Amino acid sequence: MPGRPMRLWHRLFLLCAGLSVASLLGYAAWQQRTFASGFATYLDTLAVQRAGQVATRLAAEYRERGSWDFLRRSPQSFGGIAMNPAAARLPGGDGRGAAGGPGGPPGHGGFDRPPSGHPAGDPPGPPPGSINAGDRLTLYDEQDRRIAGSRDSDPTAPAIPIRVDGRSVGQLRVAPLPALAADAERVFAEGQWRSGLAAALVVLLCALALAYALAQHLLRPIQALSRAARALAAGDYASRVSAQGRDEIAGLGRDFNHLAGALERNREARRRWGADLAHELRTPVTVLRLELQTLQAGVRRADAAALGSLLAETERLSALIEDLYELSLADAGALEYRFVEVDLAELAREVVDNHRGSAAAAGLRIEETYAAELPPLQGDPLRLAQLIDNLLLNARRYTDAPGHIGVTLALRAGQLQLCVDDTPPGVPAEDLPQLFDRLFRSERSRNRAAGGAGLGLSICRAIADAHGGAIRAEASPLGGLRVCVLFPLAGALA
Repeated sequence: MPGRPMRLWHRLFLLCAGLSVASLLGYAAWQQRTFASGFATYLDTLAVQRAGQVATRLAAEYRERGSWDFLRRSPQSFGGIAMNPAAARLPGGDGRGAAGGPGGPPGHGGFDRPPSGHPAGDPPGPPPGSINAGDRLTLYDEQDRRIAGSRDSDPTAPAIPIRVDGRSVGQLRVAPLPALAADAERVFAEGQWRSGLAAALVVLLCALALAYALAQHLLRPIQALSRAARALAAGDYASRVSAQGRDEIAGLGRDFNHLAGALERNREARRRWGADLAHELRTPVTVLRLELQTLQAGVRRADAAALGSLLAETERLSALIEDLYELSLADAGALEYRFVEVDLAELAREVVDNHRGSAAAAGLRIEETYAAELPPLQGDPLRLAQLIDNLLLNARRYTDAPGHIGVTLALRAGQLQLCVDDTPPGVPAEDLPQLFDRLFRSERSRNRAAGGAGLGLSICRAIADAHGGAIRAEASPLGGLRVCVLFPLAGALA
């Protein structure tokens, strides 16, 4: 049986915790390595500084005695000089002091009595068990022969020359750290490691607590988004999430709210579409049924007038079905278009001429205004003619007589603009954005008595979109409605 998948906040917590632990361990390792290197460098620096002081003292002794023979006869005197180079110089010219001849006690080196506060014959220096820089010095003569000092000298170690009257008479070399120094460094490093480990544990606990709080904080809006998505999938289109802030999660919440709003509007549009479509189909079917019933009952005679009425209702129903079919093809992207170069002004004149007779019968006149030398349009002549025809038919149906319809064609901002204006009645401003919705009509001014199913402008929008254009509705200067279509010029379509 598969295990339970790890939750997101667990992953975030483990990620933050892992990064904290790795960072602390890496810092501790780097700190210890840096300390070891720095501590050794510090001790080497002390030894080199001590070597410079010792070299100055040895140069003074060499100048007075003329050779290194006093140290060759009494090598232990070098230890006293190395431990306390600032002490009084050795008495006598032969390297033998009252207590420092060859037979004197080792380590005293024939020094004079030390300053007060130190036992006689015991020069001041570091306490027992400490690291003494003097223990790391080795003296060599001008022929690079060892005279005195540590036997662990490293030939590659720094060498301090000893000069007397501008002539090199020897040199001091610093030996590697003795075992005592390595042990002291290790003890000190272990203490530092324990202190650092305790501090790291405290920091780690704080980091884990912060990681837990951060994971919970980051997960909270995601959990809210998940709950809202489940509610939306269950049909609750009013579900929304709080989307405050400017980060990516807040942006995702705003996108979700936008999606939920669009789904809610689409659901309402589908409901309205279904109700309007049922009404539009029911009206001609009801009329046909009633007229057929009257004919069947003998109330009305089956003459030319009755048959004409039946044919008119049938044609109305057929036109509605044809419009629905074209819209379904447009939605599916299957509406056929054949693009060629079209003279839109010439095409508009032909369509207007076809409407002049019906417009005059309705008490309306059509006025045309076309700009000169308009460039050609890349489009489908049949679909463009259908668009102009629908616009003129819409204006003729919803314009009171006497009145007139204006058709203008001009070049605007590098595009062809076709506008159809009519005289009152107009359309309320709040209804203008919905005029291109399917089956929508402004009932207060343009009612069903004028006929039509409210699909003509929807088909116009589909044709305009297929030509890369845009269509809009606004109040007309003539007092009625203005519908304008903007088309890109020839060659603008890919």
